[in-house]
Amino acid sequence: MKAAIIVLSDPKSQSEEALGRVFNALATTYDFQQSGDEVTVLFHGPATRWIQKLSDVEHPAHNLFEAVKDSIAGVSCACSDVFGGGEEAEQSGFDLIKDNPVPGTSGLPSLRNLIADGYSVLTF
Repeated sequence: MKAAIIVLSDPKSQSEEALGRVFNALATTYDFQQSGDEVTVLFHGPATRWIQKLSDVEHPAHNLFEAVKDSIAGVSCACSDVFGGGEEAEQSGFDLIKDNPVPGTSGLPSLRNLIADGYSVLTF
């Protein structure tokens, strides 16, 4: 089985919903990992700001973030241009993904390529 986990929630909202969405995205990633499945995580839209938050050892999802870190492909380059978080993601060792060259942007991750490669796409 192959899954692509797309995180869209906004950490700036500081809502329980945003935290619940990122936590469940990471927990789902962990579930796939533990089953030996292929799983990749991408942060899109305002979710590009999550890397900095999740890297904080005091964050409630930090340990889960650390447990699935190797499955995180990176953040959307164009989304980080708009919402921020790209520099922090790169400093943490994650890529700025731009394999979908949308006109007028620096590029976004290609969900089409993931689907063509047999990934089921789940959004949080």
